[in-house]
Amino acid sequence: MNRCLPRATFLCGVAAAALAVATSTGAMAQWVEPSERPALVPVSVDTAPTLDGDVLGDPAWEGAEPAVDFWQTRPDEGEPATEKTEVYVVFTADTLYFGVVCYDRTPENIIVASSRRDSSLEETDSFQLILDTYRDQKTGFVFGTNPVGIQYDGQVTQEGEGGGFGTAGGFNIDWDGDWDVQAKISEIGWTAELAIPFRTLRYPRSPAQVWGVNFQRNIRRHNEQAYWSSLPRQYNLYRLSMAGRLEDFEIQSQNNLKILPYVLGTGTREGVADAPTENDGDVGLDVKYSLTPSLTLDGTINTDFAQVEVDELQINLDRFNLFFPEKRPFFLENAGYFTVGVPQEIELFYSRRIGLGPEGEIVPIDWGLRMSGKAREHYNIGLLYMQTDEVTDVTPENQFGMVRLNRDLPNRSGIGGTLISRRGSGNLAADEDYNWTYGLDGRWGVGQNGLIEGFVAQTDTPGLEGEDYSFRLGGSYDSEKWTLSGGYTEVAENFNPEVGYLTRSGYRKPDGFLMRTIRPNDLWGLLELRPHVSYRGYWNYDGFQETGFLHIDNHWEWRNGYEVHTGINFTREGLVEPFEIVEGVTVPPGTYDNTEAQIIFFTNQGAPVAFSARVVTGGFFNGDRLALSPSLRFRIGDTFNTEIGWQYNDIDLDTGAFETNLGLLRVSYSFTQKIFIQGLLQYNDRADIWATNLRFGWLTRASAGLYLVYNEIRDIQGAGTGIPGRSLTLKYSHLFDLLH
Repeated sequence: MNRCLPRATFLCGVAAAALAVATSTGAMAQWVEPSERPALVPVSVDTAPTLDGDVLGDPAWEGAEPAVDFWQTRPDEGEPATEKTEVYVVFTADTLYFGVVCYDRTPENIIVASSRRDSSLEETDSFQLILDTYRDQKTGFVFGTNPVGIQYDGQVTQEGEGGGFGTAGGFNIDWDGDWDVQAKISEIGWTAELAIPFRTLRYPRSPAQVWGVNFQRNIRRHNEQAYWSSLPRQYNLYRLSMAGRLEDFEIQSQNNLKILPYVLGTGTREGVADAPTENDGDVGLDVKYSLTPSLTLDGTINTDFAQVEVDELQINLDRFNLFFPEKRPFFLENAGYFTVGVPQEIELFYSRRIGLGPEGEIVPIDWGLRMSGKAREHYNIGLLYMQTDEVTDVTPENQFGMVRLNRDLPNRSGIGGTLISRRGSGNLAADEDYNWTYGLDGRWGVGQNGLIEGFVAQTDTPGLEGEDYSFRLGGSYDSEKWTLSGGYTEVAENFNPEVGYLTRSGYRKPDGFLMRTIRPNDLWGLLELRPHVSYRGYWNYDGFQETGFLHIDNHWEWRNGYEVHTGINFTREGLVEPFEIVEGVTVPPGTYDNTEAQIIFFTNQGAPVAFSARVVTGGFFNGDRLALSPSLRFRIGDTFNTEIGWQYNDIDLDTGAFETNLGLLRVSYSFTQKIFIQGLLQYNDRADIWATNLRFGWLTRASAGLYLVYNEIRDIQGAGTGIPGRSLTLKYSHLFDLLH
């Protein structure tokens, strides 16, 4: 029975300190009620625009009336954007086109940070748009680009509220749609043309369409963000309830049948003397079919994820479970339809349980089906079935299933139910090796800024009867000046979501957060001050406090992009039994109260050279700790990017002293927007290993194309806990759009 991943470290975020300052809050945002928000009418054209980035020179755009008025949220909230932007929208029978003109009086000062797909658009001049195709004010598709025409896309659920509960949503950057973009820089600024096939989107069956839409332009040298449908500063592009509209256009339903076969060859060699090289080959297939314009059926046979970047290493200095994000493409599209719980703490469904063993071993996926999307406009559906193979001494054959249904209600509200199962067919009889998880969840929007949400869940596991429930109830309020949230969570001792994720079991947890946001008029060049306090505490069912964390902090953010977080933490760790923090060093049972100071520093992350550092010093269990985490980013133009990071801990306990080091070097070079090479080199002195991941990619459409991947784990001193060895994989996949 696999109840959890290896024990984990708890990353406490930014630290805290008290601050008092007398300022004013500046201009109020120019936002209006949704019924009065701006609207844009797409124009039907017989001849599609020529996709070369030249908007002003293409007659296809001439009949469209552009969106022109953009309003800042930063640095000067409520003021017009400092540079003019025009957005034109036209469509053909099968494609929606956006023509973007970003005027700039000093085009030589345009900042471009990267030309690699899905690179962050925060630290570069950029343009993004969001499409709420269902007009449910919760879910949307995001597309973006920068002055060199990168493809940036993702899916939004629950207005991007990744920190929520119940149907916890967020932004899924790993979703890759099939679309195209071209951009260029000229004497007037920069322009871009985006072509988004309707078959890439999901939308209602009705020919007459009204979609939510908003546009965002970033002018990085001004640290400026501006929106077409204006927003208060506490919100971003994902705030779909405040989006404008695309209206009065008709489209026909687009049939969608895509087949993605792959073929690969792999050579593997264990890291021991005279080990032979083992060669192997494989084939597989993914299929995507639109049952309706809003409901998609995905199938996979002999699934492979060789092209996916490896996980970043972590060093465990605590006694709870590690969390690793999902990166595998099959599980990423519409991932929000399957999400229930508290992200990275209690997740009823955690897709990494499928196809990966408890220590990260690869478990072959024989085949699987998934249906996701909307039915009858207000119902969200997620169905999944996966069959995995047996891996000796790791896991037997398993069947995984999930049924998820959620009903949208007005004002960001909703109610849903979830059923998740795992059934094994190994040495145990089938009626003894199973696990069920049942859940109900809901959320209730209170006005524009308030939200109450929660869930209740129960599991059924042979041998774990009783005390097998969990629940969470919480609320939040988010205005321009104040942000506050609080809640209460319980996880019983025998609650065991085997296809889910838990940081820990058997606890009661209250938590709260309060923050004041201040925009000074004129104070030392500051853009924003964010003093805040938060608390979370964990008690076991015997009333013993296992963790307490009181966090008092202020974030100082300057207009030039520099930022400093100054703070103090008051911590409590209670051990019921001894805890071996590293080999040979054990912390005895007891309650340990400590205080630690923390400072975090960022330079302008949009500059060619950017530095950040985190320093924590203070008490740690029955001793002291100094933690240093410096990071340096360096880029040359938009093609070469590198990041060097180091995490160092110097820990001195009553029962022993030790140091830990975790190093990371990430390098990326883009030959074009679709041809790249990436390297990730990692060092972990606790595991005594070096890990190397090199990837060359030549993309054709979406994530299809040619990949050459090299992986190596090297045991430095002969006593590492990793699995030494190396492998070289060549994989080719091709996307066939059969109904195009």
